[in-house]
Amino acid sequence: MTTQVLVITGGGGVGKTTLSAALGVGAARRNLRTCVITVDPAKRLADALGVESLGNQPTEVVRQPGLWAAMLDVSAAWEAMVHRHADPDVAQRLLADPFFRALADRFPAAQAYAAGEQMAEHIESHRWDLVVVDTPPAGGGIDFYTAPGRMREVIGGRLLKWLTGASIPGRRALYKVTARPALRLADAVLGGPLLEEVADFLMDLRSLYDGISHRAKAIDLHLQQANSIVVTTAYPTPMREARRFFEELPLDAGRAQTIVFNKQLPPSWSDKAALRGADVAATTRTALRDNLSNWAGEVRRQHDVKQAFAARHSLQLINVPWANEPPTSVESLAKLLTSAPALEAHLPVAT
Repeated sequence: MTTQVLVITGGGGVGKTTLSAALGVGAARRNLRTCVITVDPAKRLADALGVESLGNQPTEVVRQPGLWAAMLDVSAAWEAMVHRHADPDVAQRLLADPFFRALADRFPAAQAYAAGEQMAEHIESHRWDLVVVDTPPAGGGIDFYTAPGRMREVIGGRLLKWLTGASIPGRRALYKVTARPALRLADAVLGGPLLEEVADFLMDLRSLYDGISHRAKAIDLHLQQANSIVVTTAYPTPMREARRFFEELPLDAGRAQTIVFNKQLPPSWSDKAALRGADVAATTRTALRDNLSNWAGEVRRQHDVKQAFAARHSLQLINVPWANEPPTSVESLAKLLTSAPALEAHLPVAT
């Protein structure tokens, strides 16, 4: 069976990690060898799955046979990428370079790209029937899809080529001619050997271009072939993130066809007759009726917002109901998934 990919994306705080874990449990119970990759540093995935800790290498979930989980370590991921794409001496210099550490650890596209490389590595290992990816929330999920192209632009863009020369052979001589005046000024202001440090860093960074460019194209292809689901809630801020995802993401970036509204209020709350016949005092009855009326209005507002959003972007709409307590075990994750059968239907069938 070819490894299939399910990408769960969206803004922060909407429940992507929990839903990714639930889908992983559901897939494993369909006898699919499944790996869930998350970038959530809060360890909610590890806690829910009963795993002490997670790292770049998948950890088997003892409580659920057939399921493995991994949590992206950006620093470790970039270290592995540098060793894969650079000569040993260049790799050693880059990993010790503070400019490179800043790029890898603080540049959102670099973090999103590291997650993409890890995704591709697990897909191409052919160890799994399904890889579930809980994407970084940066840019409402857009950064994960655009990161491969942005990394190609950063490392192979016009500015870096101007600074380091048109081609790698002889680049140091051309670099000194074209870029030295600007960097000499910076060196004079900041003091120290800044010029040579920046020069060495840029030339070493440029040497990664061929490897990252080839890998980025493979990541793009995986994303285009993946089943992508956008998760949001019906509240204004997450809705803005979801709207931005569908309106700004390039058409060739692996568009999602499904929108999941998580933490949805029970439709029964819209029943205005819920207090009819309740044995409470009149003043209490009035207060409860007013409160119920407010919640009923919110339920109707959410319904209208969801329907309009799905219709505008021609999306399948899936509701996941609000729960009193977040899932804290494999069994509660499985129960969450069964509460949204349309979401469970996105899982492949074992062959």
